[in-house]
Amino acid sequence: MPLINVYLRRGTTPEYRRNVSLGIHKAMVDVLGVPQDDQFHVFHEVSPDNFQMQPVVFGLRRSERAMFIQLSFNHRTAEQKAELFRAIVDNLRLFADVPEEDILMTVNETARENWWAAGRVVDPATGYDERMNAVREGRVSERG
Repeated sequence: MPLINVYLRRGTTPEYRRNVSLGIHKAMVDVLGVPQDDQFHVFHEVSPDNFQMQPVVFGLRRSERAMFIQLSFNHRTAEQKAELFRAIVDNLRLFADVPEEDILMTVNETARENWWAAGRVVDPATGYDERMNAVREGRVSERG
């Protein structure tokens, strides 16, 4: 049950936010095996005065469209997180025309027992939603 927070400057369209959400979620499904219906994305549009960032960060120019993405989920390997970051960048370029330079991300990892939602069943062997095993084994439909 990942929770995604996306912070960006005020003024984006609903379609743009849907496309950003689509790009992020597709990466979560493809890389981490998150079930298709396990999507919780919260967009925070803030005034330019409340989005303070240097125009050049790590030697790269960032535009007014820069966004900060916080991904919260339980522990994954460094390799999985690197693959996820790459997939999100690729998908955001494809679905929302966001250049790589305008994407900043962080992962907040939490213990598996710190998540709850009605209907969620955790596989005691893995600590993950039991449907994730079915997704990896190809036993779940596109709808999850």
